[in-house]
Amino acid sequence: MESTSTLTAGWRFAPLALPMLLPLCDPAARASAPAATPALIDRAVAEFTGAAAGTPGGARGATDPRLQLAPCGGALAVSWQSTARSAVKVECPGPTSWRVFVALTPAQGSVAGAKPAPVVKRGEALTVQVRGRGFSVQQPGEALESGAVGDWIAVRTGAKSQGLRARIARPGLAIIGSE
Repeated sequence: MESTSTLTAGWRFAPLALPMLLPLCDPAARASAPAATPALIDRAVAEFTGAAAGTPGGARGATDPRLQLAPCGGALAVSWQSTARSAVKVECPGPTSWRVFVALTPAQGSVAGAKPAPVVKRGEALTVQVRGRGFSVQQPGEALESGAVGDWIAVRTGAKSQGLRARIARPGLAIIGSE
């Protein structure tokens, strides 16, 4: 028995790689995976937000029916895209992973485009934290702009220091770098 399989003239694949390629080229294997339809995405978003598409708190509209996605090998994962909760992220964790972002209609009581109230005011003392892979350093600083949670504002760490851009994580804390 040969140690490799010939699929087309000149192309050889190791036997272990062949099972991973079959779902991509075998129509029967593709048919066995659940289809990722726009209706499935709409249902997942509605269940997550608790509101139907087109209603306050739900998706702005139905997912475009022309959207064609790879079959998803598992359940769709839905999470908030931002702290403002203006969009959700729908992901397929399967072998052919994909991600879709769905915009939401503002919930009742909120005004479309309204900016959240500032939690940091210009001139206010705050902690400036620098984060990186495996480390975190912080020192006192001053806000050079006002802003709400999630906003990027100018901060400085000393009276004569140059301003830096930092994201407001909560009142009194601005972060530079990754989390």
